[in-house]
Amino acid sequence: MEAVATCKYLRKTARKSRLVADELRGKMVGEALSLLEFGIRKAVAKDFSKVIKSAVANLQHKNAEAHVDVDELFIKEIQVGVGPTLKRFRPRAQGRAYRILKRMCHIKVIVSNVRG
Repeated sequence: MEAVATCKYLRKTARKSRLVADELRGKMVGEALSLLEFGIRKAVAKDFSKVIKSAVANLQHKNAEAHVDVDELFIKEIQVGVGPTLKRFRPRAQGRAYRILKRMCHIKVIVSNVRG
């Protein structure tokens, strides 16, 4: 059994988010959540925690008749994709404009209880 959860248009850069995703890939769900709460000191850690909890809830809802043990779940796949970029401009000296890029990312998490 596996379930998917996504977070789209997150106002964090994909490059910084991938650093956290690399730490979580393949870990057990309980271990990953405790690592996000106490071990990883990045702003995006709170968002990853929400997506993982959502994936676990999706799995429990999808398989309501079967008992799902949260302690046996692990992160099968975690992806961070590049989202759209907001382009803004700042005024600079002598009438010039400086472009500011506000980047976004998409996070996709798949949790499963079967390794393989």
